[in-house]
Amino acid sequence: MTTHPPRTDPRLESWRTFLRAHARVIRELERELAAEEDLALTDYDVLVQLAAAPGRRLRMSELADALLLSRSGATRLVDRLVVGGLVERVMCEDDRRGQWAALTDLGHARLRRAAPTHLRGIAKHFLDRLTGEDLNALRRMLEPIGEA
Repeated sequence: MTTHPPRTDPRLESWRTFLRAHARVIRELERELAAEEDLALTDYDVLVQLAAAPGRRLRMSELADALLLSRSGATRLVDRLVVGGLVERVMCEDDRRGQWAALTDLGHARLRRAAPTHLRGIAKHFLDRLTGEDLNALRRMLEPIGEA
């Protein structure tokens, strides 16, 4: 009796390749930010989201959505950044139950200091490994998934 290797669904191989690539790039970005800037990638992401927001602040629910985290996960992350003086909590004027997470001047300065390390890592571990044509194709392929 002849045995054949199990067939692998090429769609699942694409999925696994995507996951491996994502994990490798994220690990490198985390390692570099921690080593060079003493900053976690998740903390950096909070600072980026707040810096890009109008008035450098977001409602906690909006921040959680932007970070792709649960509300409780975002709350724990913000709590840590509040202790470090990088973020502050501000009560919503129109809804006393709601709170904003706001980027402090110290947080903005910290982001500006860490940004070159992060951007260099993105280039080294991702952008520079693909051609412009490949990057455009990848963006076109991922847009329908990211917008779903």
